[in-house]
Amino acid sequence: MENNGVVKTSHDVSPLAEESVDPAQLETDASTRSRVSRSILQYGPSTANDLAKRLSLTPAAVRRHLTVLISLGHLTSRQQRVYGPRGRGRPARVFTLTDAGRAEFYQAYDELAIQALDFLRQVAGEEAVNEFATGVVESIEQRFEHVKGEYPTPAEALVEALTAKGFVASLQPVRSGVQLCQYHCPVAHVAAEFPELCEAETRAFARMLDSHVQRLATIAHGDGVCTTHVPHPVVRDDQTTEGRATR
Repeated sequence: MENNGVVKTSHDVSPLAEESVDPAQLETDASTRSRVSRSILQYGPSTANDLAKRLSLTPAAVRRHLTVLISLGHLTSRQQRVYGPRGRGRPARVFTLTDAGRAEFYQAYDELAIQALDFLRQVAGEEAVNEFATGVVESIEQRFEHVKGEYPTPAEALVEALTAKGFVASLQPVRSGVQLCQYHCPVAHVAAEFPELCEAETRAFARMLDSHVQRLATIAHGDGVCTTHVPHPVVRDDQTTEGRATR
């Protein structure tokens, strides 16, 4: 029996690369991906549903952009940590920015800064690096002093001061106090080489908040968010006694 079927070769089929591409659609997709990345930068690790609600997109559209961002190396994902009783089904996946993803949001001369600090350490010693790090956070302290009267608490004023300087900060309440979260660090790559920058920042937080603080995580060390624990104010015994006496 004669086979009259036609066998198509690769030359007979139009390759995907030759399909018409709408430049306007490509530009729109790139803009949406930037919005997705920026939302993760601002709010920290997020699920597809979180992003869909924030950006007024469908979860399916968000997942399509997440897939592209992961393929570009700008995002990574992991299962969401579940605290307390777990519902049915698998935990959702949360998406976080990689170093490459963060690098899309700022153009710091990291290598030059690292070389300059290394040179400073060689010619002037460790103390000079510490003084430089202290000087870097002075602009945050100045902003804090300028706005602290406009906010109910010093921690809220510090959030505004940090965000104004590009650190994209927020407060997350916990049982023992609040956690000060910074979702972006403009000097993360430099701080990875010179932790004096993070140490000076932590000391400045303690001064501004007039409280002991504890650094729990930093972007410079590979964590997704810089996190600082600020405990509830301690009520002194004399304050407690005075309060009872006035009742």
